[in-house]
Amino acid sequence: MHMPSKYDANQVERKWYNYWMKHNYFHSEPDEREPYTIVIPPPNVTGILHMGHMLNNTIQDVLIRRARLQGKNACWVPGTDHASIATEAKVVAKLKQQGIDKNNLNREEFLKHAWDWTHEYGGVILEQLKKLGCSCDWDRTKFTMDDDMSEAVIKVFVDLFNKGLIYRGYRMVNWDPEAKTTLSDEEVIYEERQGNLYYLKYKVLPPAPSEGGGETNGSLYFGEGRGEDLIIATTRPETIFGDTAICINPTDERFAHLKGKKAMVPICNRVIPIIEDDYVDVEFGTGCLKVTPAHDENDKNLGDKHNLEVIDIFNEDASLNSFGLHYQGKDRFVVRKEIIKELEDKGVLVKTESHINKVGTSERTKAVIEPRLSDQWFLKMEDLVKPAIKAVLGEDSEIKLFPKKFENTYRHWMENIRDWNISRQLLWGQQIPAYYYGDGKEDFVVAETEEDALKLAKQKTNNQQLTINDLRQDTDALDTWFSSWLWPMSVFDGIRKPENADIKYYYPTNDLVTGPDILFFWVARMIIAGYEYKGKKPFNNVYLTGLVRDKQRRKMSKSLGNSPDALKLIEEYSADGVRVGLLLSSAAGNDLMFDEALCQQGKGFGNKIWNAYRLVDGWGINAAIPQPNSSKIAIEWYESKFQKALVEIEDHFSKYRLSDALMAIYKLIYDDFCGWLLEMVKPAYQQPMDAVTYKSVIAIFEENLKIVHPFMPFLTEDIWHYIAERTPEEALIISKWPVPKSVNETLINEFEFASEVISGIRNIRKEKNIAFKDAVGFSVINNEKSGTTFDDIIIKLGNLERIHYVNEAVEGALTFRVKSNEYFIPMEGSIDIDAEIKKLTEELNYTEGFLKSVQKKLSNERFVAGAPEQVITNERNKEADALAKIETLKASLASLN
Repeated sequence: MHMPSKYDANQVERKWYNYWMKHNYFHSEPDEREPYTIVIPPPNVTGILHMGHMLNNTIQDVLIRRARLQGKNACWVPGTDHASIATEAKVVAKLKQQGIDKNNLNREEFLKHAWDWTHEYGGVILEQLKKLGCSCDWDRTKFTMDDDMSEAVIKVFVDLFNKGLIYRGYRMVNWDPEAKTTLSDEEVIYEERQGNLYYLKYKVLPPAPSEGGGETNGSLYFGEGRGEDLIIATTRPETIFGDTAICINPTDERFAHLKGKKAMVPICNRVIPIIEDDYVDVEFGTGCLKVTPAHDENDKNLGDKHNLEVIDIFNEDASLNSFGLHYQGKDRFVVRKEIIKELEDKGVLVKTESHINKVGTSERTKAVIEPRLSDQWFLKMEDLVKPAIKAVLGEDSEIKLFPKKFENTYRHWMENIRDWNISRQLLWGQQIPAYYYGDGKEDFVVAETEEDALKLAKQKTNNQQLTINDLRQDTDALDTWFSSWLWPMSVFDGIRKPENADIKYYYPTNDLVTGPDILFFWVARMIIAGYEYKGKKPFNNVYLTGLVRDKQRRKMSKSLGNSPDALKLIEEYSADGVRVGLLLSSAAGNDLMFDEALCQQGKGFGNKIWNAYRLVDGWGINAAIPQPNSSKIAIEWYESKFQKALVEIEDHFSKYRLSDALMAIYKLIYDDFCGWLLEMVKPAYQQPMDAVTYKSVIAIFEENLKIVHPFMPFLTEDIWHYIAERTPEEALIISKWPVPKSVNETLINEFEFASEVISGIRNIRKEKNIAFKDAVGFSVINNEKSGTTFDDIIIKLGNLERIHYVNEAVEGALTFRVKSNEYFIPMEGSIDIDAEIKKLTEELNYTEGFLKSVQKKLSNERFVAGAPEQVITNERNKEADALAKIETLKASLASLN
């Protein structure tokens, strides 16, 4: 079959992906083989391929293709996540463009729009992964809102509720005012931001005691005859409308006289009590605290303890409600600016100080989180988490994290875990299966279906007249993570049918590849769910990739414009080139400094392999020619070199050091195979090759392709089929990974020495312009007692007449050393002596002139006295170098004469 001179990646990638799909190589069914299973971290259903996906899925494909070559039953389950917050936001935005307000739609109408959006835009990312070469079992593609997946989620909710682990509670939650939903603690990202601390005057009632006056004990308490002012520092002046108390520390003598008194809130003029609690930090601010139970968790705890009124001043979009008086309807941050002006005008604002504040933001929308009191559903985590802690951190840990450093992060999260807020005020997602039959807080039942709910409601109320129409299902949806924490089980239908063939064969899975940013969101929760529902770990190993950053170490982002178009990279550098480029610099768990030059390097590596086969394919073969000893030794050497590299590669894979494994392969192919072996066995110009050597080189090439295939699947499959016509059963994708064999270390070490000798010969030829077509004499004093195994190769690659072993130096010869061995190439007949004498004389004259100019400077006292010390040192170094060079040149000339 004719092989094109250039590799056409676009055509090749399309051809072979279609071939793989046609022959169903990616599909897996349970059989007698050892399973190797990966479940994909499901990307957002409406997402598009970015650099993080490229890295993560390249790693997964490398692992799955290697397992397939190892003869395992490789199953890589793909799928997407319904991403409730992100998807609902996109649907709402689209509806807005069409002049439709979400609030004017009922649930069914909105969900129809959401499904239309999902069907139109969803799954694009999975098609893009095919461009990268991902060999997922597409027949098993799952979506977290599939009927069977949703059924599993509801089943788990009901089960956990019946176990007493899910409860409904009125608690302070993290409210995302942009998405208009609650978030779990883990979905809140805390950022340090520059803010202000505002000092406000609160009037103390009743009037100050007669002895009062001036500042007391350094506090900020003032008495002016007309009443007393207490100054309080706050970072959020807009929340004064929700103040229901002022709190002081009972041990703070500065404020002891205020016990039992009341104060008035500025602007709204609400009278509030002054309470005492040791929660107050006497060192912070003024030592007094305004208490706003509806908008701060610590304040809520104080409110519960002291039975304070709770006043919620915000609407769901974080604008102020009627409690905000004339600020009603305005955004909280707008109010902050305006109220400061009003407080200043009224003489309430005493001063403003800069203050660094930790601000919670939404992991999804980036909006500043608002603490809010709300009825929500929670999952108790204290007991559920125990097996998951032991599985990763116990003495007999079953699950390994790579790199190990992430165990500390895992420990911190898991040992400080709080109950999980699993309800979201969204429509897109699994609707919470709680059914209300009355207005009381406990007037509900939890069931998988309406029919089951009705039965339970009748039992609970003892009212047999209830109908389905009397039931109202909770309008909230479940947190998306409450779907994906079941992923390793639900993709095999292991929740609904816990004893089915798939779950029994594929679970637990082998490797999970994901980012450390979702170690808690997803990984830890899957471990928790796995032990709760299967009594087993969900996977053996977790490989945590780093973040993809640019060369300046900045995170890739659209706003910075530093995130390249993933598909354009593939178009320009080929899928194989991009895969290699990503992995060449991606050490496990460390951030990847992405540089397009690495993709070019990957593309160049592919071209190197392509051209190497074109070279081999172009050799003529003559079965009558005996195999030269040099070729026999070269092949034995490379086979040992390959086996040694294979041991190293296997070690890297076992430690998930995929970039190191790739680099070992890269060096083996680029340096040892292309750089040395092909040169050692290459026949003379326009001469044929013996059949034995050719057959061995082809066998070696095939072994090379097998270890490169997981990293560069398209190129290797293409060359594999150029080597020979193959049936579908003989495709590279399902061939066999190389079998480890013994390594001849002596042969490897002897070649290391021989290669230095060959390099020495080549250097002399280059320096002395000795044409390679001209054979030269060669002698050696073998002080090292080095072996002669590679002599035939040294003669071939150095184009030597022969090798003479001598005991004394050869006169009139060019010489070089390797360790203590001395090598000689006679000058006579090798070089034009007259031309060499002329060249060396010119170089000597120039160097002597240069030396004079340097010595003239150094003999100038004014120069030496005035120049910086480093300049003088540099000039003295130049003098020493010139003297040494002159001595060498004179010795060379003497030898030539």
